[in-house]
Amino acid sequence: KLVLVLGHTECGAIKGATATMLNAQKAGAQPAQNTLDTLLAGLSPVVEQAQLDLGGTTSDKEIAGQAVAVNVFAGIEKLLVYSESIREKVKSGEVQVHGAVYDIATGKVNFLGQHPRLPLIL
Repeated sequence: KLVLVLGHTECGAIKGATATMLNAQKAGAQPAQNTLDTLLAGLSPVVEQAQLDLGGTTSDKEIAGQAVAVNVFAGIEKLLVYSESIREKVKSGEVQVHGAVYDIATGKVNFLGQHPRLPLIL
């Protein structure tokens, strides 16, 4: 049995969170706190991790693309932390949880596999 956490390319929320974070970094200040920024703030750790993963100077598009994959793994982690029943089934080997990213331009799915820190999460 398999649970699939599926993200998708060109995600508007991830793009917005990336733009908000990068603009704040350039300005050297916290982003304005309108309603949308408040909603996107929950994705800031995902975008920050994507930026660290890529290192160096990368484009907004590259960071947002990596953030989609990071967000998939964040979703897997939350699922395993907050769902005792799924966590126990994964521990017993009855269920596996994998991540993937759907490319909206090509229709292809890139399977990412299990969370790289799965043993630590369980």
